[in-house]
Amino acid sequence: MNEAAGEGGSVGRVRAALRAAGHADTIAMFPAGTRTAEDAARAVGCAVAQIAKSLVFRAKGSGRPVLVIASGANRVDLAKVAAAVGAPIERADGRWVRETTGFAIGGVAPVGHAVTPIVLIDAALMTLDRVWAAAGSPMHVFATTPAELARLSGGRIVPIAETGAPG
Repeated sequence: MNEAAGEGGSVGRVRAALRAAGHADTIAMFPAGTRTAEDAARAVGCAVAQIAKSLVFRAKGSGRPVLVIASGANRVDLAKVAAAVGAPIERADGRWVRETTGFAIGGVAPVGHAVTPIVLIDAALMTLDRVWAAAGSPMHVFATTPAELARLSGGRIVPIAETGAPG
């Protein structure tokens, strides 16, 4: 693992953001990887639904990053995201995600972004007791509660999961 993604780089940025917000340092490393929700759930030993996946989109026109935090068991409804943001959105490529957030895809955390994103949290996450979110690399996650996740990220809780389409 290179320093940029490791403890001194993006993981360190997430750790600092958690501490600054008064959150316990619950970051754990899983060498087998946590790049996908399925990988993360397997590594942590939890349900896929408990993985708070971070997806980055771009608001058309402004180019502002939109961070969607959703249950690993759900697909995101892009029309619902656009309605919540009040602007059309588009998928962001990996290079833009890294440049804008400071994180590589697979390690995008809900905190510590280079550019402050608009943050939306899927209401489905709020029904869970505990969730795990990426902590700056495809091998690091941190444990928290949905309420803490909302507080830490400054996210707005909205129903953004596709209906009738699991996974």
